[in-house]
Amino acid sequence: MCYHKSSISLEQPEVMLVHHRMAFISISLFAVRLLQTLLPVEKASEFLPEPMSTALFLLSLDMPVSLEYPNIHEAVVAYLEQLNSENYSIYKRTAEAVYSIECTCNFLSDIEKEGEKNLLELVELADQALRSFSYHQHFSLIKEIISICSKIWKSAQASPLLQGESQKALLHMLSHPLPQVKAETYHCCLEITKECLGVHNVTKSVSSLCNGIHFLLHPKVLYEISVFGIQDPKSEVNTAAKAILLYLLQGRLMMTALTWNKFIESLCPVIPILQGYADTEDPLGNCILLLSKASSDTEEILPCTTRLKSMLRLLLVKKPSVRSQALKLLALHLTSEEGADTKRPLIDARVLSRVTNLFIVKKPIELKLDDRRELVIKSETVEKVYEIFTSDDVDLVLRKSAAEQLAVIMQDIKMHAVVKKLCLIDKIIEYLNECVSQDGQVVECLVQPCLTLLRKVLCGDPVMRVSLSQQPSLLTLLFRVSLIFHEDCTVVTEVGALFCLLLFDEVSRMDMWSVNPSNKPSLPSVFSLPVSVFRRYHLPVHVIRHHAVSPYSIVLPLSADCLDLKPVSDMLRIAWNLSWYHGSDNLLKQMNSESKTQEFLDALKLSTEDVLTLKITHMASGLQDCLHSIVQAAAHREVRAAVTRMSFYLLNDRLSLTGGPGPCGVTLKSLAWHTALNRFLQVLPACTEDEKLLIDIVHFLNKLIKEQRKNYSLELLNWILELLLRHNANPLLDLLVLTESQAREETDDIRTAVRQQLQKELMALFDTLLLNFMEVTDRKCSELLYVFQTQLALKLLQCLKVTDAPHFYGLPSLERTLRGMANLTAFPGWSSHSPLTEPLDICVKYLSGLLEVITSFYVERGGNAMSFMGKGVTKSTILCLLHLSHEMMAQAGSSEWMSLWFLPLGSHSEEHIPTQQGLAWLIPLWVDRDPEVRFTSLGLGSALTTLETGCVALANSCQNISGGLWGTVVNILLDQSECSMVRREAAFILQNLLVIPMPTEIIKDYTWQGPCVHDEDSGLSLIGKPALQALLYHCHFYEHLNQMVKRCYLGRCMFDLNFSAFDRNLEGSDLNGLDDSFKFWRAPSRICQDRDPSSLSTSETTVAPSLESTEFQPLVQSTTLVPEASHDQFVVQGHQESASPRPPQDSSLSAPLPKLCVFVAPSLLSATCSLLDNLLAIAPRDTAKALRQAHLIELLCSIADATLIQTCVQELRALLPSSPPAEHTQAQVCFLLEYLSSLSRLLQSCLLVEPDLVIQDELMKPLITNIIGILTICTKDVLDKELISAFYHTWTHLFNLLATLLRKAGAVTLPSITVALAKHWTAVIDMFCKCAGLSATCPALYTASLQFLSILLTEEAKGHLQAKSKTNLCHSPTMASLLDETQENQKSLERLSDVILQCYEGKSSKDILKRVAANALMSLLAVSRRAQKHALKANLIDNCMEQMKHINAQLNLDSLRPGKAALKKKEDGVIKELSIAMQLLRNCLYQNEECKEAALEAHLVPVLHSLWPWILMDDSLMQISLQLLCVYTANFPNGCSSLCWSSCGQHPVQATHRGALSNSLMLCVLKLASQMPLENNTVQQMVFMLLSNLALSHDCKGVIQKSNFLQNFLSLALPKGGNKHLSNLTILWLKLLLNISFGEDGQQMILRLDGCLDLLTEMSKYKHKRSPLLPLLIFHNICFSPANKPKILANAKVITMLAACLESENQNAQRIGAAALWALIYNYQKAKTALKSPSVKRRVDEAYSLAKKTFPDSEANPLNAYYLKCLENLVQLLNSS
Repeated sequence: MCYHKSSISLEQPEVMLVHHRMAFISISLFAVRLLQTLLPVEKASEFLPEPMSTALFLLSLDMPVSLEYPNIHEAVVAYLEQLNSENYSIYKRTAEAVYSIECTCNFLSDIEKEGEKNLLELVELADQALRSFSYHQHFSLIKEIISICSKIWKSAQASPLLQGESQKALLHMLSHPLPQVKAETYHCCLEITKECLGVHNVTKSVSSLCNGIHFLLHPKVLYEISVFGIQDPKSEVNTAAKAILLYLLQGRLMMTALTWNKFIESLCPVIPILQGYADTEDPLGNCILLLSKASSDTEEILPCTTRLKSMLRLLLVKKPSVRSQALKLLALHLTSEEGADTKRPLIDARVLSRVTNLFIVKKPIELKLDDRRELVIKSETVEKVYEIFTSDDVDLVLRKSAAEQLAVIMQDIKMHAVVKKLCLIDKIIEYLNECVSQDGQVVECLVQPCLTLLRKVLCGDPVMRVSLSQQPSLLTLLFRVSLIFHEDCTVVTEVGALFCLLLFDEVSRMDMWSVNPSNKPSLPSVFSLPVSVFRRYHLPVHVIRHHAVSPYSIVLPLSADCLDLKPVSDMLRIAWNLSWYHGSDNLLKQMNSESKTQEFLDALKLSTEDVLTLKITHMASGLQDCLHSIVQAAAHREVRAAVTRMSFYLLNDRLSLTGGPGPCGVTLKSLAWHTALNRFLQVLPACTEDEKLLIDIVHFLNKLIKEQRKNYSLELLNWILELLLRHNANPLLDLLVLTESQAREETDDIRTAVRQQLQKELMALFDTLLLNFMEVTDRKCSELLYVFQTQLALKLLQCLKVTDAPHFYGLPSLERTLRGMANLTAFPGWSSHSPLTEPLDICVKYLSGLLEVITSFYVERGGNAMSFMGKGVTKSTILCLLHLSHEMMAQAGSSEWMSLWFLPLGSHSEEHIPTQQGLAWLIPLWVDRDPEVRFTSLGLGSALTTLETGCVALANSCQNISGGLWGTVVNILLDQSECSMVRREAAFILQNLLVIPMPTEIIKDYTWQGPCVHDEDSGLSLIGKPALQALLYHCHFYEHLNQMVKRCYLGRCMFDLNFSAFDRNLEGSDLNGLDDSFKFWRAPSRICQDRDPSSLSTSETTVAPSLESTEFQPLVQSTTLVPEASHDQFVVQGHQESASPRPPQDSSLSAPLPKLCVFVAPSLLSATCSLLDNLLAIAPRDTAKALRQAHLIELLCSIADATLIQTCVQELRALLPSSPPAEHTQAQVCFLLEYLSSLSRLLQSCLLVEPDLVIQDELMKPLITNIIGILTICTKDVLDKELISAFYHTWTHLFNLLATLLRKAGAVTLPSITVALAKHWTAVIDMFCKCAGLSATCPALYTASLQFLSILLTEEAKGHLQAKSKTNLCHSPTMASLLDETQENQKSLERLSDVILQCYEGKSSKDILKRVAANALMSLLAVSRRAQKHALKANLIDNCMEQMKHINAQLNLDSLRPGKAALKKKEDGVIKELSIAMQLLRNCLYQNEECKEAALEAHLVPVLHSLWPWILMDDSLMQISLQLLCVYTANFPNGCSSLCWSSCGQHPVQATHRGALSNSLMLCVLKLASQMPLENNTVQQMVFMLLSNLALSHDCKGVIQKSNFLQNFLSLALPKGGNKHLSNLTILWLKLLLNISFGEDGQQMILRLDGCLDLLTEMSKYKHKRSPLLPLLIFHNICFSPANKPKILANAKVITMLAACLESENQNAQRIGAAALWALIYNYQKAKTALKSPSVKRRVDEAYSLAKKTFPDSEANPLNAYYLKCLENLVQLLNSS
């Protein structure tokens, strides 16, 4: 950095200057970014060397860099502050100067603008501008500032804030450290003063010009002029200052009265300073003297007290002539004083002649008090001394002694408070007045101590000083005392000291003159005076001095030494020009224009070096310059230099750490650079120089597209694609393949290297274009990219063939081609956009070429032991094959293409073995050194095994391997030293193998037998499911999974620097064997021959007796393997030193748990969950048992962690510079979400197979909490589409899991789910609303979320109904309480209701998603009253009614059309729609009177009546309509009455009135109920429930009576034979009669039925499980009516039955019987007589006595108390006469 910065000088050519500047910028950006990455700022001073400090200092002062890269500049400053405080201080001061320069230029610019100006802002700019005067010296600024100050103070409406700020700026100018600024300021002030108060204004009658000097008429301004202006050593300043004061003092006639008064008011505090310049010979001094003289007219210049103080002050002036004048003035004042003839001394010439030098003392007094920490003298002692001093009864000598003691005591300032409250000062003044009286000689001895006391008190009390200084009598008194004692030096000195305290008090207070006075009163301070007072006066005291320099003087940020530093001066110069021209753009335009106007100093002019630096650093101008160079270039070198420079700008963009698109990318979008580069891309390069140029251009385009990936330019992509896909010539794509002439030129090494580099850059460009394809949404661009993909695929195929030329294997070229193929084939459909070639043909050609690469370079050369194929070639080839498998599946209509993947394979050592067709070439790749190759090759295996033919082919290819395909894959999965992604793919292969149905025994000619195991000891062979279970058992499969889950690591990345490899001291270890992956594929020399010859499955896995051991045993032990194949090759890692082969006795399938700590990634557990899911499907019981024993479900659930995912999402939503890359965080979240999806599917399967695996308290609660936490994660600011898709996918499965939990164990899981939802209620509502809005983009999530909501609400409603019969309360909180009870949740519920309503109403009736929304809406309406209310507001009831009317009209119309089949199908859809509408209405009306009223107004009953013929045709529709009517009529009399109204015509809305009974819905219901028995018991039950509701209505009872419907009751048959239970129909009738019996009119209806009482009596003898006492209740109700009592008494059976109830075992029967008898006997004498029969009376007495014994404390139960009351009243009534 330092080198390139110092190398920029005019002695070098411009090209080198550009080079050095670009290098400096890029290196600086890189250095800062590196520092930010590696080193915290606070550690900078510990680790960074001195040269770095120098470099950062230079960078901090680089103005163009700080403007172009502000965030980098901030970082530089932060590091510099830690590294070098001195350099940092220079930077800070320079930055202050730069800011001041900006303020200067902004001020000058704003001043020139027309219109109203913001004066406050201007004044603030002006004040800041003063700090850079020493650099720019733009003195015209001063005049403008003074002019603004004058303008502000001239206006009476100016705000105090504005006046204060302008005055601050004026004071800073008057006291500026730069003499030129100060002189110019005074000069401008003088000019304005002359202009306002000049003689030329005399002729003007009323002049307001004097208002222009108001800015000077302030004590602070006059103080500055008087104290420092007059005494300034520079003559221009002091002369101007004196002139200003002279103009003001002499300008009374030129001022208005207001201005003059303002001047005098401002002048009074400054008079103590001004009087020091009083002189009889000087004009200014003479004017000052005149202030103290009495005016000739009646009006005085100064107030009386002020004038007296000024006269006394003149006695201290150094000039004797002035003191003489003062004495004359004082003599006049004393003689005219009131009572002067009674006071001493008499004033005459003799007295005055002696006192001219009265206060010119030789020994001044030291005005200093002590401030001791502790009190030496007690306050009581002081009070006693004071009493002596003030007592008239004490001798003067003692009083004098007391005064002297007090004076000594008062030296301690802490003692002053004691005497202040004792009125000491008043007593002293009293003594002094007594002294100056005619007979005052008596107390003269007290004067000296009294004066000393007064001085010390005033010296320590500023408040008292102010008060006493405004008392003229005290001042005159002190002067008389000094005249009396003019010969006593001590007394005169004390008086002089008191005069100093009282006459100079105004100028002694420093806070009065500060620029920003504090609002708080200042604490008592030591008395001090300005230095100028000591210069102009003879003071009889010694005091502290202040204001040696002006308090308003500012400190300039930069000293002359700093200004001499080149970096500093460069920064200031550039800053001045940037500010003067308002930015880089304007400055560069001005530099490029011919007319250059210079308005400032030459020293501020930019040098050629500065202009070049600015041009290069400013990205927009730099890029424009590059394009200009390209257009004007005469040689390749110039174009390459310009393109390289543009690439550097892109690099700087990336290094500058900007969050969005960098300035380079933004600028390039606005520049027409396509045209400039187009000509170089449209022709083939003719020479090496052309190729080099093309390399640079392609490299630049590649970088540009990469930089714009997130904010891609559609125009750029379209331009490149159109260029690549031109019809006539396609140079860029053609360059990928060498022509014959180019191939012959390969002898030229340089040209060959250039050409290879060109191909490399082209391939990189194409790869970048493909990556950008994922972000493109424009249709045209997408189509172009599709075509480009296929065209590129064909070109790459040619490259692959050229690369495989027999004379040369170009591994770098091959690797590059294969990498390009891998990137290309990753996109689905890449082969399907060629107009000439079929997609499958392209795929087949690719397959042929890739298999040839694998064959030639890998398999035939002995795998990774002998192959010289590069690591990248292997990886890219197998990755291409993986992509190709997916493409062929998509493009091929059948699985016939699988045979194209087969290769003829044999053994070099065993040529007699015939070749086989198969996938055996794939197996060695599974144990390659590179874990990525293993992972990808296994991924290819899992892709091929998704087809049954692939499974069979792969199994056949593994016949020569011990354990076959199943054993091999299980071993890889359980190898805990293998990386997780490899094991994951093995799990996928197993998962796919399990999909194909397998037999449980050997079946000949069956293509898929599954695994096959053979026990050599017993000779037993197993295939299919038994073999699978045996394999899993002997592999300790579930125990390994247990360990796998325990070792799961959820973090983003992990570094273990202390890892240990396997034990390397194992005997027989063969490190060289690790390199021979081909050896594993090679067939063993002998194979077991006893397997079923018809089996086409994998070779059997041999099972040997397990050995006892404390650790896990080898999975399978076998003695059939030859030594060459005895090593376990599946533990091979990517590094040789980290693995060792197994001991010889271990088989290739043994996978004991390693002792080193190997972590497992969540992705492996995801695959494991899916595998377990499939195992559950194949062997439910065995798998469930194994899962329970291994505790796998608990372990898998414990890994779910919502907090971790929430943290990662928060990182993504607010990425900080210190955050890890977003891609890493996104990958981590995706893996965790994938795991949750797999786990949820597994848990669902467990719930279906064996719910107890999941339904456990310790497992359920944390699991549900995590699920709700994940569902409520806010993804609002997450922009990555893949991540959002992953969230949606996971949420879908989690919703399905929760729904399954509720279905399978609702009572157990509902409370936990509700509690978890309540904790995140707002987020839950947001989540439901979001999911409901995804019906178009993610219908699965939409369906799952609404189904879960529906099931959740339904389960709660079920639980609520079940809890009604129980005493225990429902769990809290409930969904109903969350939805309805809290006011805060009302808006969220309304939002949810709105969303679901929109989902329901916004979809067509044929849309299956409409039904989902309807179910959710039904459940919500059933549970939430608020939801019902909101639905009413949203017109749901009206909409449903309109829908029902429309359906009725449609059904009527369709019934008239022919075509019964089509009509029937259409009717089914309409009936479903009608059913949904009625169900919604039913739930909306449930227990909601307001909604029922709305339904009444919407004519619900007439509409149903018109639909009744259609309802009668469908039992389910009838059931729903009856449910709707039951809900509608419950507790709603108006609704019940509406069923009795007649409906005229097909449009019931036209008239709804009471009419003929033959035309009402009530009669239709009665007719339906009369059809006994109905085939559908549910419909029958619903009809009677409806009639039971209607029976409570008077109108409906009338219809029932007139219709003779009750006659049907009499035809009911009683149970026969041994059946003791009433039929369900009978029970329904009894319930109806019970409701009818609640009213007297209904009771009469029952009694009018002949034989009804006898039938009810008979029915009471029978029982029913749920309603045993219905007949008894009916009798109970009838007994309460006086009109019914005779009929009851007339029926002996009824009386006997009621009396028998008292002896019933059922307590409820006892209570009902007693209550009925009491009601019957009450107020009815005949009943008393009838019931006094011995049998009845006996039963009553016995029941009463038994009840009193049984219920001694009847008050505890109201029913028992009521029973006792009934019996007691019965006994009394029966015993009364």
